[in-house]
Amino acid sequence: MDLTEHIRQRELALLHTDLAANPALIDELLAADFEEISSSGEVNARNDVVNWLLSKDQHIQWVLTDFRIRVLADDWVLAHYTAQKCDDPNVTSKGSIRTSIWQHQGNHWKMVFHQASRKS
Repeated sequence: MDLTEHIRQRELALLHTDLAANPALIDELLAADFEEISSSGEVNARNDVVNWLLSKDQHIQWVLTDFRIRVLADDWVLAHYTAQKCDDPNVTSKGSIRTSIWQHQGNHWKMVFHQASRKS
């Protein structure tokens, strides 16, 4: 599996995995100093995001399109893509543009930063 697909699979693991049933996976996916800027512009600390991940609706599926990465350094990559919920065929959401920064720490690529911007 190439690096782009590996990072894509890690992004999907955060969205699709029942992390309440597998909480140890959170530490494999998110760095200890992780933070995000939500699509509403709020800055969220790691704990806020972990709480959302643990309580998110497990039935919602996401589609990631136009997924690409840019290598910033040997152990740093930037992921850029569009995410769209596909849980309701009657909803025609434009989704959001997402950017994540991943760092290779120990044996895992961990997300250190994430930002979502609503598509207009």
